[in-house]
Amino acid sequence: MTDPRTPYPVRVDAALDPSLSRWLWLVKWVLLIPHVVVLFFLWVGFLVVGVVAFFAILFTGRYPRSLFDYNVGVLRWSWRVHHYGYWALGTDRYPPFTLADVPDHPAHLEVPYPERLSRGLIFVKWLLAIPHYLVLALFVGGGLWLGTRGGGDDGWNDAANAGVSLVGLLVLIAAIALLFTGRYPKPLFDFVIGMDRWALRVAAYTALMTDRYPPFRLDLGGTDPGSVPAGPVPPSPSGIPTAGPSAPVTAGR
Repeated sequence: MTDPRTPYPVRVDAALDPSLSRWLWLVKWVLLIPHVVVLFFLWVGFLVVGVVAFFAILFTGRYPRSLFDYNVGVLRWSWRVHHYGYWALGTDRYPPFTLADVPDHPAHLEVPYPERLSRGLIFVKWLLAIPHYLVLALFVGGGLWLGTRGGGDDGWNDAANAGVSLVGLLVLIAAIALLFTGRYPKPLFDFVIGMDRWALRVAAYTALMTDRYPPFRLDLGGTDPGSVPAGPVPPSPSGIPTAGPSAPVTAGR
């Protein structure tokens, strides 16, 4: 059995801008229209790639690397848009139009490539993820945060159409705080990112990108536990450093 403290392979990081605009969030829905259009087509490709990957895993036990990199890129692009937009409002830096990781951007997503995947699990992952869908229904209103709508972000309407969204409510509170104080409450940001991280882990699992079942754990804060380097190794009583766990490697970071 996997140690519950082991970092999940889907790593989601986000940094909170120290000085966010008080009013920019009011017009971000307009600024994000080009991304909504592009993401619509990217997510159509994501679904097609998922079908191809299903049969590739069924017959070979492997997810074709080029297809895997594409789908990771779509998740990464969507995450940058959501971090800028109304699922976090954590940055005023406009999202870049690229599938690749941008090292100096405040939002990052990495999924290590699996050399082998279970052929049997591909038939039941959607079923195994149902408990997570119930949790996500509360977090993001509807349970399907990233889907065929192209990861679009058209303001507060998405939350309203999907139902009650805890993420949408907390981000709205943060937006009001920004408007009147110029500050985003850090505990609020950490909680929002934890819920977004949970949704992205489930999205990667159901997209057949990992066989590791998502943990029922709210990892708060902008830094994913899987992206935290190991701390300094304390010396042993004899003065010789003891061996410690190696640090997880964040690809492209």
